This record gives sequence, C-alpha cells and structure tokens, in this order.
Amino acid sequence: MTDSSRPPLAVFDLDNTLADTAHRQHFLERTPRDWDGFFAAAPQDPPLAEGIALVLESAEECEVVYLTGRPERCRQDTLDWLAAQGLPEGRVHMRRDNDRRPARRTKLETLRRLARTRGIRVLVDDDELVCEDAERAGFTVVRARWTAPSAALKTAQEREGRT
Repeated sequence: MTDSSRPPLAVFDLDNTLADTAHRQHFLERTPRDWDGFFAAAPQDPPLAEGIALVLESAEECEVVYLTGRPERCRQDTLDWLAAQGLPEGRVHMRRDNDRRPARRTKLETLRRLARTRGIRVLVDDDELVCEDAERAGFTVVRARWTAPSAALKTAQEREGRT
C-alpha cells in the first residue's frame, strides 16, 4: 500500500541523463570492451544542465531517488559525483556487480518495488527501452534526450547488462 503522507518519488537515471558519458565512450568502442576504464572515468563526467535542473526542480515537491545501471562497486564514486554537483541526497539503486540482465528489466523491477510503498511522480531516463517498458507498466516518463545517443552504451545497457 502506498504511503500518501510522504512526498512522491522522482526517479532519475545517471548516465546520459545527469552525467555526460561522452568522454568515456571510447572504452566501450574497443574489443574487448574496457569496463574497468569506463567506470573508472565516471568521476570526471561533466554534469548535464538539463538533467541537473530537472532534479533540483523535482526536489521541491518530491523525494529524489537515483536509479542507475552502474554496478555496486561504483557506489562511492557515484555518491561523491552527486554531492559534487550539489544534487539532493537520495537513495541510490545500483545493480549488483555480477548482474548482467538488461537495464530495462533491472530498472523496471526496482520501480515496481518502490511503487509498492510510495507514489512515483516521474522516471527520467535516456534509455528508450527502459522508458517504453516503464510507460507500459503505467509510470510517467520523461525521456532524457539532451545528449547524443551512444550505440556502444545502448548495447551495453541492453545486451550486456553492464550499465
């Protein structure tokens, strides 16, 4: 049962929604993909102004939650990056280090779990497949279309379950 006495949740993806990953895409364009290098470079991600503004605006009426496909081993770097951007503190949901399921499955699973006890006002994500599945499940979605899509990142999210 959802708790209507608490503010609704605004759920935000990180990569290419709040954080610009363009500078580290080259790690995914080689064979084999350099996942350690890709994630090690995440602390240097520039913030995406459109996403940052939307988080700050949402925080006025909602509790902000971060939902990322990044593996758990990146938690401290992720928390440090969020704090460095002046973003509101919020729960950060990450995938287990060895979880290789597609992002659309892992994220929808987390959204449904959150929705069991709290209203969800919006999900903001750049992954079209995540957005489509969330909309089909009845969630309100804002598509983060403020960065150029990356074919390498899409493959990583959907086929390799890496981010």
